[in-house]
Amino acid sequence: MTFAFIRHGQTDWNRDDKLQGSSDIPLNEVGRQQARDAAALLADGGWQVVVSSPLLRARETAEVIAAQLGIELGPSYPGFVERDYGSLEGTSSSETMARWPHRDYPGAESLNSVVSRGLAGLASVWADFGDRDVVIVCHGTIIRYTLAALAGHPIDGIRNGSISTLEHASGGGKGPARWEVLTVNGEPLASTTTEQPSTTVDAPGIAG
Repeated sequence: MTFAFIRHGQTDWNRDDKLQGSSDIPLNEVGRQQARDAAALLADGGWQVVVSSPLLRARETAEVIAAQLGIELGPSYPGFVERDYGSLEGTSSSETMARWPHRDYPGAESLNSVVSRGLAGLASVWADFGDRDVVIVCHGTIIRYTLAALAGHPIDGIRNGSISTLEHASGGGKGPARWEVLTVNGEPLASTTTEQPSTTVDAPGIAG
């Protein structure tokens, strides 16, 4: 059983370098095309259902992918919303990251909370659709840090419309079920880092 994380398509705020977070911004035309392009890459992959974050940009991306692939559009999961950046939302993303390079933004949701929500969201989707291959459309920060927790090392930024995959493997009586990160931004995990990856973690835990 395989899950695919897809970051939603572009919005005007992405285009204009605005920190978006939990603000509910719709796709623009570039973003809708990115959703169609992602669906084309997923074609013939055996995907069975698409779920998403409830935010407009993720839900519309999911709707486009489900329609283009002719598969079920499943529910939205509040746990997959993007990190809440508080009063910084709508400000310059690049300036904010330069000022706080460790992402410890004042008034923002903690990264530990983001990872906890991401892993809980995976567990919820697994509980609902564990026998099916599922596409999960959500957001760059929650994808990036959830995959980093599972991989056991940092992950590069997640591009709009990009596909990252992970697999749920049974413990087989020798331990708990585990998630294995397979690809990030469409590339094999091993090629996205110079570190030797540790690619599995107990499903309910948080690395670091």
